[in-house]
Amino acid sequence: MNRLFRLPIYSLLVLVSLFSACKMDHDMDDMKHDSALMKIMMDMMTQMDAQAKTQDPDHDFAAQMVLHHDAAIKMSEEELRAGSNQEMKTIAQDVITKQRAEITQFNTFLSGHQPTQPLVPQFNQIQKTNMDRMMAASNARAMTMRTDVDYAAMMIDHHQAAIDNSEALLQHGRNATMRQLAQAIITDQRQEIATLQNWLTRNR
Repeated sequence: MNRLFRLPIYSLLVLVSLFSACKMDHDMDDMKHDSALMKIMMDMMTQMDAQAKTQDPDHDFAAQMVLHHDAAIKMSEEELRAGSNQEMKTIAQDVITKQRAEITQFNTFLSGHQPTQPLVPQFNQIQKTNMDRMMAASNARAMTMRTDVDYAAMMIDHHQAAIDNSEALLQHGRNATMRQLAQAIITDQRQEIATLQNWLTRNR
């Protein structure tokens, strides 16, 4: 082929490839915005950012975990509504049952607890870093619009943030009740992550 013709054809192929890649990225962004699960996560982040901070680790951990658990419950309710896999629906119902009970524990603690000295402002930054990491992980995932798959993948990210915040509470918290609940969350949600990862391996 004449070199005079080869260069324009090559340039056209490059442009077509770039256009296809941009369109794919745009389509992926649209799928994320259309995802009910992603909307729940984003709404949770907005509420957490707006929530008043006391700089008492136990108090702020409990308050943020109420919002965090509430989002997990809403995501699980979406799985029950739109999912089709019975194993994943069973997991979702289990999440709802356990995390509703834990929200009750958190709210009971908050109703009778006053923030105490010494204040630990760095705990709030640790929480924020953990939640930002969770959203980055979820944003990096490709939405399949298959509710069962997307729920399992995003719940792994969601659970990991709960584990990270619970570990931070064990490092900075002082209240025995909150420390026990944080440890229970770590143990339980590590097991659930393993179950979700196993399911994804079998059902991708």
